Amino acid sequence: MDILVAADNEGTIKLSQNHVKLVHKVTEQKHDYKDVTLEGKLQFTRSGSAFVLAEDEGEDVRVAQKNLNRAINGDRVKVKLFRSDKDKRREGEVVEVLERQSKNFVGIVHATTSLAFLVIDNRIAAFDIFIPLDKLHDAKDGDKAVAHIIDWPAGAKNPVGEITEILGKNGSNDAEMKAILLGNGFRLSFPKPVLKDAEKITLDIPEHEIALREDFRKKLTFTIDPVDAKDFDDALSFVDLGNDTYEIGVHIADVSHYVPAESALDKEAILRATSVYLVDRVLPMFPEKLSNEVCSLRPKEDKLCFAVIFTMDKKGEVLDHHFAKTVIHSDKRYSYEEAQEILDKGKGLYYDELNMLNKLSKKLRENRFANGSINFETTEVKFLLDDLGNPIQIIPKEHIQTNMLIEDFMLLANRTVAEFVKKKKHDGKPIPFVYRVHDFPDKDKLKSLGDLALVFGHKLDFSSPKRIAKSLNKLLENVKGKPEQSMLETLAIRTMSKAIYTTQNIGHYGLAFDDYCHFTSPIRRYPDVLTHRILFNILSDKKNPVEKDLEQKCKHCTEQEIKAMDCERASSKFMQVKFMENKVGQSFPAIISGVAEFGIFAEIIENKCEGLIRYEQMDDDFYVYEEKKHRAKGKSYGKTLQLGDKIRVRVLRVNPNNRTIDFELAQ
Repeated sequence: MDILVAADNEGTIKLSQNHVKLVHKVTEQKHDYKDVTLEGKLQFTRSGSAFVLAEDEGEDVRVAQKNLNRAINGDRVKVKLFRSDKDKRREGEVVEVLERQSKNFVGIVHATTSLAFLVIDNRIAAFDIFIPLDKLHDAKDGDKAVAHIIDWPAGAKNPVGEITEILGKNGSNDAEMKAILLGNGFRLSFPKPVLKDAEKITLDIPEHEIALREDFRKKLTFTIDPVDAKDFDDALSFVDLGNDTYEIGVHIADVSHYVPAESALDKEAILRATSVYLVDRVLPMFPEKLSNEVCSLRPKEDKLCFAVIFTMDKKGEVLDHHFAKTVIHSDKRYSYEEAQEILDKGKGLYYDELNMLNKLSKKLRENRFANGSINFETTEVKFLLDDLGNPIQIIPKEHIQTNMLIEDFMLLANRTVAEFVKKKKHDGKPIPFVYRVHDFPDKDKLKSLGDLALVFGHKLDFSSPKRIAKSLNKLLENVKGKPEQSMLETLAIRTMSKAIYTTQNIGHYGLAFDDYCHFTSPIRRYPDVLTHRILFNILSDKKNPVEKDLEQKCKHCTEQEIKAMDCERASSKFMQVKFMENKVGQSFPAIISGVAEFGIFAEIIENKCEGLIRYEQMDDDFYVYEEKKHRAKGKSYGKTLQLGDKIRVRVLRVNPNNRTIDFELAQ
């Protein structure tokens, strides 16, 4: 007799005498495509719906839960198509799993003396993993662990797995951070061949290599980075040429010099594609021997770089530029705050040079905004941790002048490289390249924003892309300090498309650049490594990559970037929940940050911690969700709860396992 074991939300193990049937019969399949199939990636939404992202460029295919046939979120699958009777859209049934996204899953072990399950953290998975007792490998009830699927019998709802790694006690900082990384497909350690290759690299720079490069070691050079940074991948050099002209060098760590294409180091880097920055740790793209030592532009050490050298006048105009492999010797490592203090006081080490760079960066910024770059100012937070890694304070990150100084020169270098490569041809054709592109805003979302802004007296001009940008900048400036500020700022950001990597250059709308790439962070982003190689190949007249291969790498890097951002958000959310654990029952001023069918999201103003207020907890009226107006309205008394409204909330409960906070209205 088959036995199905499942864990409910409370973590209690339940038994059923009947094995759940997973095989189904398709009954109502009118408008059948007659055995037409297609392949694509299966993607789940948070609501539980599943879609196959079609590779035939047609509309995505909806897949009902009963038609998944053991396919998992992220799998590449083959689906048999049929047309939905309800809305005539394409639907399908998974007939084959072509490639598993992952066989490893992170969750909490629930075990008794007779049976065990791994309850998966990511509830999109919609199943738990049965663990035979001899496959627990010392994992105990309540441990956070990783399980590997070893079998999934046909007709079984639950796969069978084996514990491969014990991360620690559920709820501990270390276990949760590791779970976040592993759950998004990042591995925590480097394979031995990769570490072996890294250890072979020496800090010593041979004289013959220096002879091949422009020597900047006697020119003033410094880095400006976050106070806790160790991977310094950019430095600025400064020379006053007289006659109100200046030589500004943007020197970037020459990672590609140390990492040959197709080497073990390179293969691991493309697999990761990015470093991941969590609240209390960094998972680097390269081993620390490279990221924090050999390639990091540490002060008082000779370092190899790839640079863009600009000649600029006092108006911020670029008079000339060239690319060069360089060797530098950083004179000073500043934190953003240290450099800012020098600017604020008007004195200190290298004040004159910092001040001129700051003036030039302001000119660059003014020109960028005049050309249509959109000026979004979002508030991020940072966590102050105690000796055990627990959050004791959450404070806003201040975006100061020195942040923008570095940002402006990095943008200039990135744009300059992209403009140079775009003009180059090979056999009469454009050279395949890794562009960073940003598409136009979503038209429907823009219309929704325009309609709502008009209610508050703000008229937007959507007649051309440039006028859209100028209208958005004007709106963001005009709403500062007004009641509608938060709501309209939030909606304006939501109109924006996502920036991606691709060989197809459509420009970067948000920055108002026709050509843009990532060149300035090769220690932590793989696209920058590719950019360095392609640029050097052009300068050396060498062969460049096949476009198809390059586009596949671009797509992978975009996907990994999204996963890294998910990790960073989850890390921040976990720390927010830990911070709020001892504040249940307390009330705080908050702002409505989202409105949904099931409730409203609110963000505490002082610490940006976000929680949910469910409509069912609001007993003063029956609230109706009005999607287009981004609000909920009481049916009987007409009270409205609108995106951006200021309210007062009381902390009802926190759930570290799900990384959620529940609020209730405190009024």
